[in-house]
Amino acid sequence: QGLIQGQSDIPLSDEGRAEVRRWRLRADFGAFDWYSSPLARASETAALLGAAACRREPRLMEANWGDWEGWSLERLRREIGEIFAAMEAQGLDLLPPGGESPRMVRARLGAWLAEVAPAQRPIVAVCHAGVVRAAYSLATGWEMKKKAPLARPHAFAHLYDLSPSGKIAVAELNIPLLAPDEPDPYDPNDG
Repeated sequence: QGLIQGQSDIPLSDEGRAEVRRWRLRADFGAFDWYSSPLARASETAALLGAAACRREPRLMEANWGDWEGWSLERLRREIGEIFAAMEAQGLDLLPPGGESPRMVRARLGAWLAEVAPAQRPIVAVCHAGVVRAAYSLATGWEMKKKAPLARPHAFAHLYDLSPSGKIAVAELNIPLLAPDEPDPYDPNDG
């Protein structure tokens, strides 16, 4: 419906479940440790992608949009246009009333990355658009004041290198999720 869900725990719709069932990750992601946001739409996506043992991590939750959860961007622009435009121009410091800024999301994601990094295990994190943008911001210094070269976060994966100290760097962006019958170029036994 184009509404800002934020941390409202809304499950996948039937249409969403059908879409996820048409996806699969490349074979080289198979041995990764799996984590997901505890929000139902992310944890269910992880399960549908075949994550048998997926740990739920609260720091992978979507941004808290506070008073604006349940609104659409169209409604925000219509009802508080000038105010919202000024807030959007703040990039990382956009702070919805009663919510959290992208900088806050980036900080909690960075803290989690610093915790898991020393193990140097590859990780899949099933999360939300705000967290995807926060990861890109951590890796590149993007201030969120202009458009990032990220495809719509759902139906794509983004691969980062993670140093032992928790610093991330872009390895590969906008990796399409494969259809179940599509050959996997990373699996020598497929196709």
